[in-house]
Amino acid sequence: MENLLKKNLSNGKRAVGTFFEIGSVSAIEGLSYTGLDFVIIDSEHGPFGIESNMDFIRAAELKGLTPLVRINEISRSAVLKNLDIGAKGLVIPCVETVDQVKNIIQWGKYSPIGQRGFFTARPTGFGFEEFSKDIKTLFDISNSQTLLIPQCETLGCLEHIEEITSLEGVDGIFIGPYDLSISMGIPGEFNNEKFTNAINRILKACKDNGKLSFMFTMDPQKANDFFDKGFDCVTVGMDISIYINAIKSMINDIHKNGGK
Repeated sequence: MENLLKKNLSNGKRAVGTFFEIGSVSAIEGLSYTGLDFVIIDSEHGPFGIESNMDFIRAAELKGLTPLVRINEISRSAVLKNLDIGAKGLVIPCVETVDQVKNIIQWGKYSPIGQRGFFTARPTGFGFEEFSKDIKTLFDISNSQTLLIPQCETLGCLEHIEEITSLEGVDGIFIGPYDLSISMGIPGEFNNEKFTNAINRILKACKDNGKLSFMFTMDPQKANDFFDKGFDCVTVGMDISIYINAIKSMINDIHKNGGK
């Protein structure tokens, strides 16, 4: 159950992903040919449930594309089930408090870090993978290879970001700039000094505590700016938006060159 995203990041690679919204196994298989490092299956805003997520995860894994899932709520069920079906990491939205993050760790990490419920699900080959034959080895590998990534998009999370990133079991932070700017009372003002200071604070907390840093942008031209700033991963837009923009560009080019 090796996590290719984590492996590549540990080797110094900058990782690029996108949100998966189209909701087709063929679509996620197609994304594996693009050079993307990871996809985030969006169960928060997308209509996907556990059974659909499992099919998407399988398709991604078969093609070497790391599947993460943004869960739909902060609950034991949402955490446990998405890990049991094979998500290599969870992005957890709407985090407000340190206690919420401690609960996420309890649900998502095996002992001695947390208290994740034991089950030999598909990431262990239903108990037939060799590493799953020894319970301590299973716990160690599962804890190491599955990422818990709270999403910093609220004032509560921002105000406690140093403590949250210091917790064992938190593997990284995903910044949701739109909701974060809204919660700060400056919606979409990404150049506002108040907002840029907040981004710098989150990034510093991640670096100080050895945690991964994920940034979201709708603008592909900004990706390298975020990498240069020190982010480990950049999530660019949504697959559906990229798809629409690509076809619009094609149609515009055809008409511009005289096509009817």
